Amino acid sequence: MPQGFYLIEEGGDEEVLLPQRFISDDMEIGDLIDVFVYCDSNDRDMASTEIPLLEVDEFAYLKVTNVNEIGAFCNWGTSKELLIPFRNQSRPLKEGYYYIVHMFLDEVSDRLVGSTKLKNFLEHESDGTLEMGQEVDLLVYGSIDIGYKVIINNTFAGLVYKNESHINLQIGQRTKGYLKPIREDGKIDVSLTPIGHKSIEGNEQVVMDKLVAAGGMLPFSDKSDPEKIRKYFGFSKKLFKKVIGGLYKKKLIKIEKESIHKI
Repeated sequence: MPQGFYLIEEGGDEEVLLPQRFISDDMEIGDLIDVFVYCDSNDRDMASTEIPLLEVDEFAYLKVTNVNEIGAFCNWGTSKELLIPFRNQSRPLKEGYYYIVHMFLDEVSDRLVGSTKLKNFLEHESDGTLEMGQEVDLLVYGSIDIGYKVIINNTFAGLVYKNESHINLQIGQRTKGYLKPIREDGKIDVSLTPIGHKSIEGNEQVVMDKLVAAGGMLPFSDKSDPEKIRKYFGFSKKLFKKVIGGLYKKKLIKIEKESIHKI
């Protein structure tokens, strides 16, 4: 068909058009394919093989490509750009800049739109489903004096403390994290390293590898400067003390006043 292929969802009966520009030479009638369905400028449901950077009710770091009298438009991985109306902007957006954007279905227009007013779409307290030590997905969306503001599992707002982070996080960066004990007020703190005994085992190997590479001695101890420990080992002094304490109990190292030695 000149305009494209008509698709039917498995088990459904509604057709949606896959335009000709998305059809490859190896596609045939009867094939099963994955597509993204969206509403075009004429309010018609269309299918696309382009993979979007986010889906409904998700967050992503997007570039603003144009600003006009309607609002800001950003590239979200498809040929049709995502509109962020002025009313949905936490501050005026600028062309060429990147922002954390939440995409949702606007009930009035029945269209996908974006928003940078992120707090409206985040849970700011634990709902009881989160547990200490749980591995989670993080998206950095801001920075304050004491830490990095992160989105946890695309749902919750959390904080990674700068003095506990072994790397400098950047807005838009995605990484893994581990939940610390939930605070009494319900707020959520996150560590970049595993919590509890699991963390010590992995980092013990880090210390031993560095000891071997250095010939069996390192000029570090529980009295060393925290920042030097962080730069060399990639974790906090508190965790370093736990790690070398564990290695000492296993009789793998001995600890001197200003150094540690491989046994």
